[in-house]
Amino acid sequence: MARGHQKLQSQQKNAKKQAEMKKAKGHDQKTAAKAALVFTCAVCRSQMPDPKTFKQHFESKHPKSPMPPELEGVEA
Repeated sequence: MARGHQKLQSQQKNAKKQAEMKKAKGHDQKTAAKAALVFTCAVCRSQMPDPKTFKQHFESKHPKSPMPPELEGVEA
């Protein structure tokens, strides 16, 4: 087992290695999922991943509200 100064150097080296690995990894599942939610409902501010889902949401949750222009040509 390492003692004293050698132990400290080993810990610093390991911490640096771990930081580089974390930086190289880039992102985690949570940030990737958040980035995928690109469409936001103007009425309730919920987020959807694609226009088809957004149109289905809008038709079921906000039937009395006018359809947003970006959803006019989308097939549900």
